[in-house]
Amino acid sequence: MESQSFLLRVHAAYKDPALVVLEGLHALKHAIRFKAEVELALTADASVPEGLAARLAPDILPQLRRHLVEVPADVFARLAPKAPASGIIAIARRPDVTLQAILERPGPVVLLDRPTHPGNVGAVVRVSAAAAAAGVLTTGQLDPWGAPVLRGSAGLHFALPVLRIEDLGQVSRPILALHPEGQPLTAESLRERPILVFGSERRGLDPSWLQRADRRLTIPMAAGVSSLNLATSVAVTLYADRLGSAC
Repeated sequence: MESQSFLLRVHAAYKDPALVVLEGLHALKHAIRFKAEVELALTADASVPEGLAARLAPDILPQLRRHLVEVPADVFARLAPKAPASGIIAIARRPDVTLQAILERPGPVVLLDRPTHPGNVGAVVRVSAAAAAAGVLTTGQLDPWGAPVLRGSAGLHFALPVLRIEDLGQVSRPILALHPEGQPLTAESLRERPILVFGSERRGLDPSWLQRADRRLTIPMAAGVSSLNLATSVAVTLYADRLGSAC
């Protein structure tokens, strides 16, 4: 009966806007490192995630063991749509994030306009955390805290604020739109703590962003190459500043 309650608890967490489900050790590793409120971690065999953590992230072992609960293998197999190879699934609380708090942080803000691919959004969060961005904003229907996005970010949502917004409102930061017809991107483009707006994978930027932008920037590419993957575009843009060189 207790195992069944764990199953129901995880399935409910997938739908609870206050919680997130972390599928796999890498997501849980970063959640622990960046002080997430982890409520529970389930496994069918504690030796599997503990062994991986001992090799890859020994710093998290004490906390991992405090949260870890073993359940029967057949129950674990039904916790997630696909059981992670690292043999662990956890529940954590979604951090309270506000737009104002993101805008007050140092570094550029990344804004994704109506993204549709969870893996791409996760990869954007991952590179934004690595590049010390102020935060990641999204518009549209995709939940940036959904389990597929968290898989793509390896749990690095907890390293910086991530928030879906309806409207940006009035901001003091310059808004820079990434667009094929913009000025070439350089390191100097990003020195004013801008909001960098990237279009969706298929539809590109909504015209309203192009009208509102203070400037349009483009990533120089070889002749005949029409576009880059969304996460790659974000990485190139953020690191143009961090590496201190023109793209």
